[in-house]
Amino acid sequence: MQQLTNPWQEAILKLSAQSEELGELHPDILEIAYREEWFKLYVPVAYGGPGKKLPEILRIEEDLAYVDGSTAWTVTLCSGAGWFAGFLDPVLAKEIFADKKVCFAGSGAVGGTATKTVNGYGINGHWKYASGALHATIFTANCALQDENGNAILDEEGNQVIKSFILKRDEVEIQSGWSYFGLVATGSHAFDVHDVTVPANRSFKINEPKVADEGFDYPFLQLAETTLAVNSLGMARRFLDLVNDSFFNRSGFKRYTLEQVAFFEDELAKCKTALTTVRENFYKAFDTSWHQLIDEKTIDDNLLKEVSRLSRSLAHQSRQVVDTLYPYAGLEAAKRETELNRVWRDLHTASQHALLTF
Repeated sequence: MQQLTNPWQEAILKLSAQSEELGELHPDILEIAYREEWFKLYVPVAYGGPGKKLPEILRIEEDLAYVDGSTAWTVTLCSGAGWFAGFLDPVLAKEIFADKKVCFAGSGAVGGTATKTVNGYGINGHWKYASGALHATIFTANCALQDENGNAILDEEGNQVIKSFILKRDEVEIQSGWSYFGLVATGSHAFDVHDVTVPANRSFKINEPKVADEGFDYPFLQLAETTLAVNSLGMARRFLDLVNDSFFNRSGFKRYTLEQVAFFEDELAKCKTALTTVRENFYKAFDTSWHQLIDEKTIDDNLLKEVSRLSRSLAHQSRQVVDTLYPYAGLEAAKRETELNRVWRDLHTASQHALLTF
């Protein structure tokens, strides 16, 4: 089993079961996240953030997922929403990120409307699956624009205009409803907004950077795909380590023949090789795309398609190796209190994200 080398890894591992009981990240895990600035991974140095870049962030998220799926998923989604820092009005951004415990949560769905007013927008709507909602300080929401009479505002091609908005904690109502069997501690609840008026500078558009920092023009689709895929990767790696121990310690192990033990060991080796191979191919394609952007200010379309394909392949392979090995773990794999079962539930819940379905 992989050695846990960072001090925070052991601490999070010990607290992850308690997080699940709480239905949200344990307060001590949150303190670690604030200290390590995980919720602000993308936030530029100009706004007081660590200003980390996507290649390093992906490795951090993979390592987090190896330790605890809920922590990794929450950090991924909250820091991913924090990536919007690069597209915010600079005055607003400095105000928001003055809070050391700032944390973004939100939804990529168009769940509401924004009615144009003289000084801003009137927001109404309902958004689901806002990971980290219970400790978030800022919420992001996509809205369909309409005029003062409720008529849709259309673009030049006749499509309704969609804008993203920044909402503060006291402007939203959390709707408890995250009742799924995995990623329990993410607290991915829904939120409602009723007749809240926000100033015009609370709207933003991605991939139109307003800060002088590299990487904010990396395509949002591939950013989302890659960050989600490494979560599945980290969880699958953890499962492969745990299932090895579980197989050799299961109560019925003494009944197995040498041939049966060898068969399991061969299956485990093949699964590790398959996962390692797709992991290497994934990072190679992603790193190439990143360096191409930084060096040439553009990314070849075919390379971006390959990053997308390998993100999906990585997510699917992660689930497949886990499902292949699950039967060898014994009833411990089905016991809700075990880490093995939690990792299995977390990975299968993560696999339902629509972005990586196909």
